[in-house]
Amino acid sequence: MVFPIIERMIELLEAGPEAGADALGPTALLASIKASRSIENTEAARQLDLAARWADLHPPESIHTAATFAVAGCEHEEPIAGPGTPLVAEFCVAELGTVLGISSVSAKKLIGHALELRHRLPRLWAQVHAGRVSAWRARAVAEVTIHSAPALTVEAAAFVDAQVAAVAGKIGPAQLDRLVAETIKRYDLADADPAADPEDGYLHVDPRHVTIHDQDVHFAGTIRLEAEIDLADGLDLHQALAHNAAAQKALGSTEALDVRRAKALGDLARTQTALDLHDSDGGRVAGEERAGVSRPDLPAAREVVLHAHFDARFSDDSAVFGPTGRLEEGQRLVLLEQLMTWCADSRTEITIKPVVDLNQPKSAPGYDIPDRIRDHVIFRDRTCVFPFCSRPARGCDVDHVIEYDHDAEAEGRPQPGPTHTDNLAALCRFHHRLKTHSAWRYAMTAPGIFEWTTPHGHRYRRDRTGTTALDPPEPGPPRIPSPRR
Repeated sequence: MVFPIIERMIELLEAGPEAGADALGPTALLASIKASRSIENTEAARQLDLAARWADLHPPESIHTAATFAVAGCEHEEPIAGPGTPLVAEFCVAELGTVLGISSVSAKKLIGHALELRHRLPRLWAQVHAGRVSAWRARAVAEVTIHSAPALTVEAAAFVDAQVAAVAGKIGPAQLDRLVAETIKRYDLADADPAADPEDGYLHVDPRHVTIHDQDVHFAGTIRLEAEIDLADGLDLHQALAHNAAAQKALGSTEALDVRRAKALGDLARTQTALDLHDSDGGRVAGEERAGVSRPDLPAAREVVLHAHFDARFSDDSAVFGPTGRLEEGQRLVLLEQLMTWCADSRTEITIKPVVDLNQPKSAPGYDIPDRIRDHVIFRDRTCVFPFCSRPARGCDVDHVIEYDHDAEAEGRPQPGPTHTDNLAALCRFHHRLKTHSAWRYAMTAPGIFEWTTPHGHRYRRDRTGTTALDPPEPGPPRIPSPRR
């Protein structure tokens, strides 16, 4: 029996890790792990059901503001799953995310998966709640059916559901991915009528794409990309990369073929195609190395802007930089050696800005935020300061924590929300709108430290180390947002 094993496992764990490890034999330990996974799957299925119920409590009719369609930025209804699923009031995802300790984007995905499974993949939904398919497998299927291009109709989703539900819990993840993709393709091919549209035929789903995985950056400063292109384009690209890689080798490069091909692809992206290696007549410029060539007649090739921050100390009137720094793009670690390589290649322009002292507050008259104050807020906050949000601050709005009163000066009153670094915070556009047009509230308790209160009374502290849940909410009805100017 499973439950006696679970009870025994709890007793052993309460007795201490050493006692538990000594008392559980191999058979009991495997049974306990299996039981634990069963509980995990059951709770994950329950979370999906509760997420769908949370969406049910927040239909478009629940949006309070009467001026939703007249005031820019107010909450609106949003489809977060495939066609045929109910619309949801968009701001509801934020509070669910904070309670679960995830971002608003992840909470939106959770609700979307729950609605997709419940309404468009009911067989798979039933398998999840019967314990035959784990929730994460079902969510993987829902992710595909939600974002399939072109969008899957209700009938197409039902076809996928019928083909996949019975076997989703019996095959591995990679096989499940292939099965879903093949099922969608089979439906497309069965539904297509070449005679009705000869130009479209069986190719009405265009598989071509180029995907750059810029969120998965290696410490060596590389990223992964994948593409599906026309056969002729692919052969042309192969020939161009092979030619460029051979040219690099002929000019003295000792790097591996794969490395030279990768560099050749970068040259194509910058439309350089070995211009740095040859003179206008096609030969190599005498005495010039690729990294050090100076050709004022060639335009700057690289247009990518990177913001890198390094610590430095001064020794004998010279700056000595640390070996590692932080790259704003992707919030990644960057090596000084790699950065030097980037800066030395392809006539890259380098701009060094003055050091911003974060211990020195800054202010400005009026509502507009000058660049020097904006940079201060960006460097201090690094990301959007909403709980669990990780949007880079450079792409965020800079918000007045206490609202700026545009009528204060004319009416002779002190300004309650000055343009001061101690009253400014980085908020991504979604969470800026959430703060402005809903019952969410926050305050800056110290420079760079913020305390948020949700509509239902949950409280969170957000600082540079992350998000911390504070005291539990007090009982009582949720607050209704008051009209804001």
